[in-house]
Amino acid sequence: MAAEDIPEIEVHALAEKIRSEEEFILLDVREEWELARARIADRRMLNIPMSQLTAKGKSVLTRRAEGSGGNVYVICHHGVRSSNVTRWLIAQGWRNVFSVHGGVDEYARKIDPSVGLY
Repeated sequence: MAAEDIPEIEVHALAEKIRSEEEFILLDVREEWELARARIADRRMLNIPMSQLTAKGKSVLTRRAEGSGGNVYVICHHGVRSSNVTRWLIAQGWRNVFSVHGGVDEYARKIDPSVGLY
């Protein structure tokens, strides 16, 4: 799957979804130290670092997805890891998975500065 074929969501669209009551998973694939510096606070957020998204991480995601019934929005710092994870999840048979274009950095710059930058 080429980079241009990876489904994406823009940060403005993600912000609208966060303000809604829609069920989804915001899968943050950054490491714990990164979350300490910048974080989108939302009840639908699930952190599984890309380095841990193996069978165990995929199992946690699967259980959470069964309860959400919605889309999975994958986010990282700038969008590279989230694109890779989105590609991997699609290859694993997942549907309704989208990479957040620009990541948490763009979200903080364009939507909510309180999220933090690093």
